[in-house]
Amino acid sequence: MAGWNNGSVSESRSAARRRVLRRRRQRRAVVLLTLATVLIALLVVVLPRALAPDDAVAEPASDPASPSAVPANTPSPTPAVPEPDPLPCETDAVTTALRTGTDRDVIAAFGGAEPFRAAIADAEAPCIDLHEAGRIWVVANKRHPLDPVDYWPTPQARPQDTRIIAGGWLRDETAAALDELSADVRDAAGFIGVSSGFRPYDFQVDTYDRYVAMRGKAAADLRSARPGHSEHQTGLAVDVVACDSDCGDHDGFGGTPQSDWIAANAWRYGFIVRYEDGRTATTGYSAEPWHLRFVGRELAAAYVDGGFHTLEEFFGLEPAPDYG
Repeated sequence: MAGWNNGSVSESRSAARRRVLRRRRQRRAVVLLTLATVLIALLVVVLPRALAPDDAVAEPASDPASPSAVPANTPSPTPAVPEPDPLPCETDAVTTALRTGTDRDVIAAFGGAEPFRAAIADAEAPCIDLHEAGRIWVVANKRHPLDPVDYWPTPQARPQDTRIIAGGWLRDETAAALDELSADVRDAAGFIGVSSGFRPYDFQVDTYDRYVAMRGKAAADLRSARPGHSEHQTGLAVDVVACDSDCGDHDGFGGTPQSDWIAANAWRYGFIVRYEDGRTATTGYSAEPWHLRFVGRELAAAYVDGGFHTLEEFFGLEPAPDYG
């Protein structure tokens, strides 16, 4: 009985040993199979790439730009800064016109009357001197004396188709323009006559002194310019009166058909009414509907189109209520 038991135990141990060895062989087989699978996968993926030419290897789709294509330290290009446009006075057109052309040529070189005006008002036209007495754009007021102060305009002429009450000499282009205006106002509203035109410096001395003697200095300054500050000295200003059966005076001109027509149409001939009602704080003078100032058709059109009422506003100048 004991021998049988020993045999049975030996057989059991042999069977257990065989089962352990079988499991070990199974695990070893699984590991070997796994390694073989991985090796085969590596060979399939890596070997063709290793054997392919260098230029046949495609770049990854997610990296369209190779890092080596753009140097890492290449600076970004600096955008070009456009050169600023030259000021009008720096252009050949303006400098040539100022040197050899007419006033109209100068205005055209600026691009027309409105660009000319705007450049002066914006302080971008240092080549234009509003004191220069011989220019059509000159401004003579209580803060702006003429340069030269004893200026004498040439050439002069008298209107040929307009009645002359007194004086009548003007710069030739002013006289010609007044004849055109006179013919048209005659057909539309009635006759006008010239009561004052060019006044030399010495004549203005006498005129101003006479006003002072009659009215006192303060009142005289509202109606008469001091010598060297008068538009009449430029030959560009003319005083007119209404002439129906007889010719009236300055104080009776406002409100006449001739005055109303001139206020609405003078600009078409190159004139403006220089001293309008309600502008004394800017011009320094009482209203003078009879006082016409010639500035040329181009500037006169820009004056009216811009809604201006004084040359001071037109050119961006400070008011000139007194001699300061």
